[in-house]
Amino acid sequence: MSASLSSPSNTSPGTDSSANLMAPSLRRRMACWLYEGTLMFGVVFLVGVLFTTSYVLSSFTQSGNALDNRYLQQALVFVAFGIYFGWFWAKGQTLAMKTWHIRVVDQHGNALTQGRALWRYVLSWLWLLPPLAVAGLLQLSGQQLSVLLVGWVIVWALLSRFHAQRQFLHDALAGTRLVHFKPVEDTSKPRRWWS
Repeated sequence: MSASLSSPSNTSPGTDSSANLMAPSLRRRMACWLYEGTLMFGVVFLVGVLFTTSYVLSSFTQSGNALDNRYLQQALVFVAFGIYFGWFWAKGQTLAMKTWHIRVVDQHGNALTQGRALWRYVLSWLWLLPPLAVAGLLQLSGQQLSVLLVGWVIVWALLSRFHAQRQFLHDALAGTRLVHFKPVEDTSKPRRWWS
């Protein structure tokens, strides 16, 4: 795409390119974030089942409890999340992003490379790591951690209001942006009765 498409002010409001580069509202992005978190329970469950099954079936380990290797399981969840997000972001959208008509692109409106998608994944942990680190250092209770985490997420989200393109900090650092995206309906095909 041309450089003129990277700035929404250089495109006319009725063109497809301006709609593709328009940032979704903060409310929609946070709703998508919550929905994505709900979908991640399935990924965590799958990793947990595979880890526990392999743990039970393996004969090389002599420990009596699967929680003895919880750090390995957490590392596997981290890798599984990375594969999930890296794969779908390189394709443009996760399931939650499709539902909320949001797409992730680079600064020029192009699809992400696999490397940039993985870099965005690593930087997206800025949503969670600072409060987790503080909670670990101060040995906060679960309730205190919850308050700290919710407060951090609210501050993090509101900081996007100060970015010129209304993007989150990890998107600005990764060279990516979330944009509004609604696929164009094909009018040549008959409408389905449920749509």
